[in-house]
Amino acid sequence: MIYTVTLNPAVDKELVVPEIAFDSVLRAGVTRLDFGGKGFNVSRMLQALGAESTALGFAGGKSGDLLREGLSALGIGTDFVTVSGETRTNVSIVTEPATHYLKVNEPGPTISPAELAELRHKVRALARESDWWVLAGSLPPGVPTAVYADLITDIQAAGGRVILDTSGEALGLGCNARPFLAKPNDVEAHQLTGLPVNNALEIAAAAQAIQKDGVGNVVVSLGKAGALLVDGRAVWRAASPTIQERNPIGAGDSMVGGLVYALSQGCSVAEALRWGIACGAATASLPGTAVGARPLVESLLPQVALEEVTAVA
Repeated sequence: MIYTVTLNPAVDKELVVPEIAFDSVLRAGVTRLDFGGKGFNVSRMLQALGAESTALGFAGGKSGDLLREGLSALGIGTDFVTVSGETRTNVSIVTEPATHYLKVNEPGPTISPAELAELRHKVRALARESDWWVLAGSLPPGVPTAVYADLITDIQAAGGRVILDTSGEALGLGCNARPFLAKPNDVEAHQLTGLPVNNALEIAAAAQAIQKDGVGNVVVSLGKAGALLVDGRAVWRAASPTIQERNPIGAGDSMVGGLVYALSQGCSVAEALRWGIACGAATASLPGTAVGARPLVESLLPQVALEEVTAVA
């Protein structure tokens, strides 16, 4: 089973405008509504690939009801903790053609200690050997930065495996709990290690430093340039296929979806990276916040070049 945990989910509203101009009234020609948060985006990618997942997290108010109903309509199972606050709404303004965008994220509702304890109890009750868990995204107010580290400890003690995709102190503390895989971007890798990340060799060194501190595998996402993987034996670089980019929002989450999908099918981490890159590229090639369908992903997969660039020192 695959579980995704989104502690700070959102209703994502996208407005499509002819151009972005400041200090003026913009009129949207198209409005789209999606059910987001990084872990939910991973679940949506898994659904597109034909894989089941259960989405966990906090949901409250009318926006929380929209999340439940929307994910259920997509065929994604949910097991939320109901909170007293209102689930946040994030707004994106995107030009058509999609050359520019603005995205404004609300902070999210304040989570009480009792609500947090209920979520942790739920995770402990569900955690089983060989299951895959994706812990992803920012933290809402009231949630301590050690929360991902605590959840990783609980899940992996039960035999599950965790992919961690967050930032800041939550990423650093989470890595200390030794997840199966961490997915920082290059900036986050620099913040985590203090090492420069100006080129592929420097990024590889930063990823190796994170891996040697106890993380099983490290994938550094590099946007259009693909990603770099340190798996404890080698450093791998995966180049992204050539696409016509429509909207890159959510492509990183689709990459995580491809990773966990392939890993759950028994692929090596290096082969799973190819699936991740293909999924991210597929999503980036589509308008709005849609995710790439499996046929599109499979058409891009042969174009993902995987290169072993150096042995781990």
